[in-house]
Amino acid sequence: MSKITWGVKVQEMFRARASLIVVETSEEERAVAILKQVCQNLGCQLITCDLAEGMSNGAKTMPAGTAAKDPLSLLEHIEKHQSDGIYVLKDFHEAWNNAQVKRKLRNSAQRFKFVRKTIVVICPNVRLPDELRDEALVLPLPLPTAQELGWVLDDLLRNPKIQMALDKSGRERLIQSATGLTSAQAQRAFARAIVQDGVVDERAITIVLQEKRRVIAETRDLECYDLTESRETVGGLDTLKQWAEQRSRASTNDARDFGLPSPKGVASIGIPGTGKSLAAKMFANMWQMPLIRLDVGGLFGGLVGESESITRQALRTVEAIAPCILWIDEMEKALARGDQDGGTSERVFGSILTWMAEKTAPSFVVATANDITKLPPELLRKGRFDEIFFLDLPNRTERREIFEVHLKKRGRNPNQFNLDLLAQEANGYVGAEIEQAVTDALYLAFNEGKRNLKTDDIVNALKTQVPLSVSQREAIENLRRWPRDGRARTASLPDAVEANDPPPVSDTPFDIRPKDSTTKRSRNSKVNTT
Repeated sequence: MSKITWGVKVQEMFRARASLIVVETSEEERAVAILKQVCQNLGCQLITCDLAEGMSNGAKTMPAGTAAKDPLSLLEHIEKHQSDGIYVLKDFHEAWNNAQVKRKLRNSAQRFKFVRKTIVVICPNVRLPDELRDEALVLPLPLPTAQELGWVLDDLLRNPKIQMALDKSGRERLIQSATGLTSAQAQRAFARAIVQDGVVDERAITIVLQEKRRVIAETRDLECYDLTESRETVGGLDTLKQWAEQRSRASTNDARDFGLPSPKGVASIGIPGTGKSLAAKMFANMWQMPLIRLDVGGLFGGLVGESESITRQALRTVEAIAPCILWIDEMEKALARGDQDGGTSERVFGSILTWMAEKTAPSFVVATANDITKLPPELLRKGRFDEIFFLDLPNRTERREIFEVHLKKRGRNPNQFNLDLLAQEANGYVGAEIEQAVTDALYLAFNEGKRNLKTDDIVNALKTQVPLSVSQREAIENLRRWPRDGRARTASLPDAVEANDPPPVSDTPFDIRPKDSTTKRSRNSKVNTT
C-alpha cells in the first residue's frame, strides 16, 4: 500500500466519522506528515497532542489552556476544542491502560461520531485494551514504497555538491536495495553512501545493502543471510534442484506477461540433517534474491497481543523487501497448536496463513520442518505451497556427492579418496552426519602430525557414530512413509536399489501415535509356551 493509498483510506475513515484510529508504526514523523496532507485535502486542522508539550497546531500560538500534560486533561481539552479535524495523540498507548483514561477515551470516541473530530493514536506496537477494540480502527502504516524512497533520495540529491553517477537502471537498483527500511533508515543509508566522496555510484548500492542487513540484524524476528550456498555446494537433492531451476525466472516481468503467477513457496520436510536449511540458502543463491530468515522464537512476546503485532510487522517488512525469499526454519515450533499459551500460537499461525494466502508481493516462502506430526493439516494442503518436498536418507549416489562436497570444502581432492567405499560405509547416514565424520577424521590426521587425510580415517569416524536411522529407527521409519503415501514429493532422483542403499520403507500402516507403554512386554517377562 502506497503513502497515497494509505492517506486516501484515512480520508475515507474521517468522512465516515471514524472517531478513533490507531496507527501502528514506528515512523511517527512520516505518519504526521501524511495526516497533515490529509487535513489539507479535507479542509480541516491537524492538531498534535502529547504529554510533554500539550496541544499544538503547528502555529506559534494556541488558545489558552491547551498545555494540558496529563491524559485526562488532554482529552477534556480536545472535547472542548472548537476546531474540527484530526487530533494526533503521540505515545498515548502508554496511558490508556489506566481505567479512568480508558473510560474517558471511550466516551470521547462515542461523542465524536456526531461531529467532525477524529482521534488518531500513533504507537509502534498495538496492544489494544479489550474495552477499546469495538471503538478503535487499527490502521498500520506500511513501510515506504520504492516511489517514496526515490523521493527521499531526490531530497539528498538537491545538494549541488553531490554527483549522481548512476544511470536510470542503477538508480532503480539503488532504491530497490533500500526497500524494507523506514524513511529515516533509508535516508541514513543513502547519506552514508554519499558522505564518503559525494558521488553516488555502484558502491552506494553495496553500502545501502550493508546498512539494510545491519538494520534487519537488530530486529529480534528477522535475520538477513549472505548468499553462500550454491547448487554445487549441496550434495544430492537433484529433483529439488531441477524444480528450483525451472522457476528461477518465474518472478520476472517476462513470466507475468506469459501468464505465469509468482511462485508461492515450497515446504521442505523430513529427516533432520538432510539439507533442508541448505536448500533454503541454495534457492536464494540460484534466484539471486535476499534471504530473510524468520526467527520463530522472536515472534512470541511477553505481553498480551505483542506476538501478533510482532508477526504482522515482520511480514510487512518482508513484503517491503520483496522480491525476496522468506525462510521459516523449523516452522513446527511456531505453528504447532498449543493449549498452554492462551491461544497465542493459534493466532500467530493464523496471521502467517492469511498472509501466505493474500500476499501480492513476490516474496517466496521456504518453510522447513522436522516434526511433521505437529504441523496442522491446513498448512500442508494443496495450494498453500507450490510443492511439498520430502528429504529422505541420501541414497548411494547422493552420499558419494556429499562426501565430494565436504572434502572440497576442506581443501582436499576428492579423487584421492575411495568415494564408492565411503558411500557404501555411510549407508543410513544423513548429510550432517557425513560432514561430521569428515571433520572428525581431519581432527585425527591433524593430531597425528598433520599427516594426509586417508579414506580409512573417514571410515573409522563413521563407525564411531550412531546415526539417527539407528538411534531413532521408529521415528525415521514413520517419516519415510510420507512420500510413499503420496503426502510429499521426494527431493531426490531415484537411484538404483542396491544392497547397501537405505532399507526400503516397510508396508506397516502409517501410525504417528505414541506407543502405549502398557502393551510393552518387560524384558524380564517370560513367555508361557505350554
